[in-house]
Amino acid sequence: MFKSIVVGTDGSETATEAVRQALDLASAVGAKVELVSAYEPVPAARLAGERRDAPEDVQWAINPKEDVEATLNDAEALAQSKGVEVEKFSRRGDPADAILDVAEESNADLIIVGNKGMTGAKRFLLGSVPNKVSHHAPCSVLIIRTS
Repeated sequence: MFKSIVVGTDGSETATEAVRQALDLASAVGAKVELVSAYEPVPAARLAGERRDAPEDVQWAINPKEDVEATLNDAEALAQSKGVEVEKFSRRGDPADAILDVAEESNADLIIVGNKGMTGAKRFLLGSVPNKVSHHAPCSVLIIRTS
């Protein structure tokens, strides 16, 4: 049925629920999951200050993608506990674009996103991740009720 499922996460409670449900489905059907998280670059001055204030042995880990990597690692640990094969993608830029790009590149069969931002007047705002993904996806989309 599904061989490749893409799911985006920002580490929020609602995104984590979408990841959990994607992993449950992947486990049931034997699919691989592509975990996607997007980031915006951190200003160089902030990075330099954080590196300067950090102990020497961890300064190498302070980079523009550090928060995204932690988010993806948490989701990967959840996947491993369920026995699901995953691949992680950290992408610079818009979260919806990141999800759509990975889905296209991996020839995904399904994209799973949470419904965060799709209730009330917010559902009409441009930029909503689930809204944009649902309109531009190269495959089927499952929107999980997470809120």
